[in-house]
Amino acid sequence: MKQYFGIKNKYPDAILLFRVGDFYETFSEDAIKVSEILGITLTRRANGSAQHVELAGFPHHALDTYLPKLVRAGQRVAVCDQLEDPKTTKNIVKRGVTELVTPGVAISDNILEHRENNFLAAVHLDTKYGGISFLDLSTGEFLTAEGTFEHIEKLLSGFKPKEVLFEKAKRQQFIELFGSKHYIYPLEDWIFTEDSARDRLLKHFETKSLKGFGVNNLKLGTVASGAILHYLDLTQHSQIAHITTLTRIEEEKYVWLDKFTIRNLELFYPVNEGGKSLVDVVDRTITPMGSRLLKRWIALPLKDVQPIRDRQSVVEYFFRDPELKEQLQSYLRPIGDLERLVSKVASGRMTPREMVQLKLALINIGPMRQLCMEADNSVLKHIGEQLNACPSLQDRIHREIETDPPAQINKGGVIRDGISSELDDLRNIAFSGKDYLANLQQRESERTGISSLKISFNNVFGYYIEVRNTHKDKVPADWIRKQTLVNAERYITEELKEYESKILGAEERILSIETELYNQILAAVAEFIPAIQVNATLLAKLDCLIGFSLLAKENKYVRPLVDESDIIDIKAGRHPVIEKQLPPGEPYIPNDVYLDNEKQQIIIITGPNMAGKSALLRQTALIVLLSQIGSFVPAESAKIGVVDKIFTRVGASDNISQGESTFMVEMNEAASILNNLSDRSLILFDELGRGTSTYDGISIAWSIVEYIHENKRGAAKTLFATHYHELNEMANTYKRCKNFNVSVKEVDNKVIFIRKLVPGGSNHSFGIHVARMAGMPKSVVKRADDILKELEDTHRKGQLAKPVGDLAKHREGFQLSFFQLDDPVLKQIRDQIANLDINNLTPMEALNKLNDIKKIAGL
Repeated sequence: MKQYFGIKNKYPDAILLFRVGDFYETFSEDAIKVSEILGITLTRRANGSAQHVELAGFPHHALDTYLPKLVRAGQRVAVCDQLEDPKTTKNIVKRGVTELVTPGVAISDNILEHRENNFLAAVHLDTKYGGISFLDLSTGEFLTAEGTFEHIEKLLSGFKPKEVLFEKAKRQQFIELFGSKHYIYPLEDWIFTEDSARDRLLKHFETKSLKGFGVNNLKLGTVASGAILHYLDLTQHSQIAHITTLTRIEEEKYVWLDKFTIRNLELFYPVNEGGKSLVDVVDRTITPMGSRLLKRWIALPLKDVQPIRDRQSVVEYFFRDPELKEQLQSYLRPIGDLERLVSKVASGRMTPREMVQLKLALINIGPMRQLCMEADNSVLKHIGEQLNACPSLQDRIHREIETDPPAQINKGGVIRDGISSELDDLRNIAFSGKDYLANLQQRESERTGISSLKISFNNVFGYYIEVRNTHKDKVPADWIRKQTLVNAERYITEELKEYESKILGAEERILSIETELYNQILAAVAEFIPAIQVNATLLAKLDCLIGFSLLAKENKYVRPLVDESDIIDIKAGRHPVIEKQLPPGEPYIPNDVYLDNEKQQIIIITGPNMAGKSALLRQTALIVLLSQIGSFVPAESAKIGVVDKIFTRVGASDNISQGESTFMVEMNEAASILNNLSDRSLILFDELGRGTSTYDGISIAWSIVEYIHENKRGAAKTLFATHYHELNEMANTYKRCKNFNVSVKEVDNKVIFIRKLVPGGSNHSFGIHVARMAGMPKSVVKRADDILKELEDTHRKGQLAKPVGDLAKHREGFQLSFFQLDDPVLKQIRDQIANLDINNLTPMEALNKLNDIKKIAGL
């Protein structure tokens, strides 16, 4: 326990898995946590001096089962192993932490999601700007950027890191800026200094400057990157040769997608349970690395036209040559996750089976390279030129590793025959022992003339020759007697002892030689890490582009014309997700959208609930986004002038945990848009202002549209869906503001949704029709209809007539009291009745009073 507490004190915030014999044990508070998370038994053990300590453990071979569960539960886990063989020491076995596993630095296949990156992030905050770095230890991808706090937040939303490091002293600032939804871990402030970070980076990359990586001027980004490498030191991850480069995320190259837009467009996760995200629909990749790259493309759409057109040209080429696409797919399938496979080489964790998998992947790269080189497409040719099948490495693995080796090196049978003469000899001894002993027995029998002698083995003195007493006189002088029995005697010979030492040490020595030879092959593979990583990147890109062509063919997508103009012209556009979720046989109603900076900058869309306003807004943004990642789009045709930012303010949602109302959330999101818009931005507003009173909402919506129209920074293209029909008036005043509505038909007092966008405003919201469709009680719907008619007729906004007569009687569930109604007319009637002296009232006076009340009621 003293040894345990000594190690635990170094890792106070981690669960310590303490190896004791064949078990990993946890103690005290760790044991309580572990038993709850893993559902294993919690016991108590006496610990001297009448004290008790809680205990929970599991067999060491179950580590791969239990460790992922602890990490997924958000725990940091320190794995403490025995560092020496218990047989070789008489003292307490030396133990130490061999790995600290946290959500951000997990490399076990059981913990990682194969089709997602497992990013660790570090954030360095200055007064107005910040630096950020991302590392996926399982693939070796290392990225950095710096910019405004909004840019840092945007990257955190897009990359979705599993763990975020920050300076201990800046916890409050971090939470104020980025919220508390991230799994965060504080580091000492000295780690976040420029000198410390730069030294750590230069030491790792073994260079004299960072200019070669293009990050020399990113001081804040460099600090964040250095902090990540320091953290790897702290968590005992020292084998990181697969981190070969540091890549800069250039803000000016990618479209701005803030966290609201990523959520509102449901790019990665659906907002509602049972829904589908954009990724769910467009991901047609075969390999895990292709799937991870696609998510990156969606998080970082391109702004430069040429790289977009390059991607489109490959997708189109696959359309024209489906045979090439199918051939490439057939070679891609067996490749698997080359990116994560090669990272295991650096950490020395690659198993013999994974080594054979690497060989198969390299074998498949050869014909893929040939196919790309022969293609009549410059982008594919360029990919082919860079692919490297590493033939010398293939040959070595094929020559030295068995075709179907065991999963682990310690099982033996990994290295082929003919590689090491010593290994071959030892195998011959270990696996041909019976033949040798049979030969020896026959030889000695013939030499001595003892036909009944036999060679056997026991644990006391190993191999021996047994001779029956009747032949005792024939025993040669060079035999040594070891044991006398009633009917026989047992002897040993020099040759037998030599053979015994050989055969008993052979298996151990075989494993030792195999491990040594295997490690030599691993070291050879390590030299190819950069080349294999380039292969993985190129194959992931190829996988994404093949996926785009499959998607386009299956769903009738077309190639959009992407250019530098300021026009968005979509003909018969469809929502890529909704069209896949419609009931069989129900067509998606497509719509045209045209926006530019000169004539039609802002479209105000009115129309009833459920008519499809929100779908129209989202599909426009998704078509633009798909265009700018190089995909084809769901439309008849599309011309997309590249946008630099996509903003959305969609739907109402409370942020109760932060004490923010629906309206506050709306205003936060709207403020973020107005403070960051540009002349190439695309803005989507859906029902802005509904979180407050009608007049407040109309005023704010009007002023926001006006601000966007008149903004000196440029005419941001805007779709504004609203219930406020008053906003239709803006088209009369602001020339680039146009009215459209999503049309409906009324048949027999019922509404039919046509879902078609047509010019002109709508002056009717059909909210009552929707209430009827939702199953609202009939009396409520009828009463709402009456009030609506009265409002439309008289424009009275406050003192509405209250339900009287039959309507009051037939309210569902309860009877309203006539005199509890808060209405001026009824109050007057009540006062008249209350002041009557009934005991002294004549019949004539009663009739006159009744006539007065009738006049007050207007009857």
